[in-house]
Amino acid sequence: MSRDLEDSLYPVPIDSIRRKEYPLLNSQYVQPYYRNKADEPSSETTYLDHAGCPPYPQSLMKAYHQFMKHNLLGNPHSQSPSSLLSTQCIESARHRMLRFFRADPDHFDLVFVANATAAIKLVAEGLSGRASDNGFWYGYHADAHTSLVGLRKLASAGSRCFTADIEVDEWLDHGADIPGHERNDGGSSSVGVFAYPAQSNLNGRRLPLHWPGRLRRSVSKARQEMYSLLDAAAYVSSAQLDLSDFANAPDFVALSFYKIFGFPNLGALIVRKEAGHILLNRSYFGGGTVDMVINGTAGEWHATKQSALHEALEDGTPAFHSIAALDHALNVHTKIYGSMSNVSQHAGRLTYALYGRMASLTHGNGVPVCEIYKGHGTDYEIPRTQGPTIAFNIRDSHHKWIGKSDFERLAIINGIQLRTGGVCNPGGIANYLGLSAVEMRQNFAEGLRCGNEFDVMNNKPTGVIRVSLGASSNANDVNHLMKFIDLFVEKECMRNGKALPVKRPKHPRMLSWKKESRVDCHHAPRAELQKIEGPDENTKAYLVQASTVNVQCPVVECWMEFPVQEQLWKHFESHKLPSPSRWKFPCF
Repeated sequence: MSRDLEDSLYPVPIDSIRRKEYPLLNSQYVQPYYRNKADEPSSETTYLDHAGCPPYPQSLMKAYHQFMKHNLLGNPHSQSPSSLLSTQCIESARHRMLRFFRADPDHFDLVFVANATAAIKLVAEGLSGRASDNGFWYGYHADAHTSLVGLRKLASAGSRCFTADIEVDEWLDHGADIPGHERNDGGSSSVGVFAYPAQSNLNGRRLPLHWPGRLRRSVSKARQEMYSLLDAAAYVSSAQLDLSDFANAPDFVALSFYKIFGFPNLGALIVRKEAGHILLNRSYFGGGTVDMVINGTAGEWHATKQSALHEALEDGTPAFHSIAALDHALNVHTKIYGSMSNVSQHAGRLTYALYGRMASLTHGNGVPVCEIYKGHGTDYEIPRTQGPTIAFNIRDSHHKWIGKSDFERLAIINGIQLRTGGVCNPGGIANYLGLSAVEMRQNFAEGLRCGNEFDVMNNKPTGVIRVSLGASSNANDVNHLMKFIDLFVEKECMRNGKALPVKRPKHPRMLSWKKESRVDCHHAPRAELQKIEGPDENTKAYLVQASTVNVQCPVVECWMEFPVQEQLWKHFESHKLPSPSRWKFPCF
């Protein structure tokens, strides 16, 4: 590992930060198996799902605990001292987060919502209420999160999926001049929105941030009321969202704060005030967003609040306890890491090193071990084009795919936490895995569902393995993952140009079970499973393989296989063992 990775960009070295702020990353519940004992690392949890949610620092939780311990917060829809304190916390957090994203409060407002998906739905509600009888038109990039794709169901004036960046560029340059799209280019609707992610949640590819400005400068009259919606949820976890260029900023930005700080579970919609009127035409109104409501026989009428945009859009009681945590989250994040620029450089160079090692890893016969799904035109050395995320699958020496579910199960046993599956990016999965719409429908008809273990169908993977690094990642995370992937490398596959019987490594799953006793499967009065030991010796849980097909009994000297897990649970009765319904991990 290059010494550059050990040089800290933060106020203090990353390893010191992890020891103090992330003690849960400094221990693991099951020791990993390695070919050589010398390869065994320190007992750390290798957390590689920062794109999902980064770990939260201990200083944040302590600061928030102290604040809640010594302050009484009341419902902000009142004038009591506790209510006024809540209001003060909300407005302080609103203005601080706008400054954090370099958004001028004179030109932007921030609406607190549950998460990025709720922010996207809020835009959809406004467009639905503002549009004429023709509804609104919707254009979206194929490399979008499912939450963005779902907005198309509300676009009664039609929608278009842009399958590549070049299609977006051509559309922005020529409007309706794209053959075959005359009816779906936005020209027939008085209002429309173009949405795309700042960063792909599949593989970290970063998309152009200048599109909103180009859209706004379009001379096409058909797009006079075409708005831009940027999904920044994946982007903000490891990059500085900069909205200082008001003229080129998106009209709407959806994001989640936990993607940055780990806590609290809260989101926001940042609105360019010039476009805010589009949201005031939504049909629904909730408590706290209106100045007066009349119902009953006198007629139905209501008056929406007009003093500030966010007052008309934050339905019901704001999540004031969570919002109060944002001040502490920002304080701690700045103290630990200094700036988002530091985070971006730190995570980026770790990911660049990891990508290089994965891309160069081969079996003994030269077949690449990792099939990496890298975006066109991206470079892990250039943060503008690529975030700290790698999507890949594993092949054996005969080019056959290793199931992502098997990989994840073994990774968990070896102290590695990552993400597998379709990762809520249907367009990216179809594109990078070469799956046509017909193939995806066929896979669904044959049983493929979100989260199940149909890993390979018709010789194609159905999902990916995703690792994502972040602010608290370190060089040991890279080393540990590479040592684990090395378990899948078949070293001796060729001799004198001839194929040899493949010498596969011993199955890591088998060797991960601690053989506490030798028992006879059918006659032993009591059998034992390996236990996962936590920090508290009283905290234990049975480790049971959660699978829907070909599940295997984990009892030593048994290893019987069953077609469905229900039969495995029934089989446990012969060992006088309880029947867990899923993998059970300690809760602390």
